[in-house]
Amino acid sequence: MKVVAFNGSPRKQGNTYHALNMVGEHLKKAGIEFEIIHVGNKIIRGCTACMGCMRNKNEKCVIATDEVNAWIQKMKEADGILLGSPVHFSGIAGTMKSFLDRAFWVTCVNNSMLRNKVGAAVVAVRRSGGVFTSDALNHYILYSEMIMPSSNYWNVTHGLEPGEASQDGEGNQIMRVLGKNMAWLLKVLAAGKESVEPVALEEKEITNFIR
Repeated sequence: MKVVAFNGSPRKQGNTYHALNMVGEHLKKAGIEFEIIHVGNKIIRGCTACMGCMRNKNEKCVIATDEVNAWIQKMKEADGILLGSPVHFSGIAGTMKSFLDRAFWVTCVNNSMLRNKVGAAVVAVRRSGGVFTSDALNHYILYSEMIMPSSNYWNVTHGLEPGEASQDGEGNQIMRVLGKNMAWLLKVLAAGKESVEPVALEEKEITNFIR
């Protein structure tokens, strides 16, 4: 089994990386492969709402000038996905959001590629805005019909300068518990596939409120 993590921070090894790596260490202890992909230092434009991915259904965004399509395939191949972002104005860092908007829409319109995979999100923040950002990241996971493990508090750790989050004892425990619970859930789902039929995928029903 494998979990792929996406680091939405401009800093390669800042506090977002620390949070992701804390979770990953306990996944690896459980025998699960773990990889972190650095998204936050790339140039990624936002979704253009062209609906090309919906028309083509080739598991690709029509924008081919960055690594988003390669990362979508990483998500498809993984058993679990971990999203990490710092807090910018009480929200997801801009580059990370551009990636998420495009990648998750492609996966949704291509037969719900992430459905029934395990997904979780972590946030690194200096002071406040962490819960808002965590909630925003969780929107992608929940919309995709992924299955979310929990920890013993919101998945937020605190620190400003790179490495400061390592001093957040409660934050470290949150990431540690999340890693253990994520590993357990991945193994439970893998075992259950042999004996329990998955719920059939329903075609998405769209309702517009202005007619």
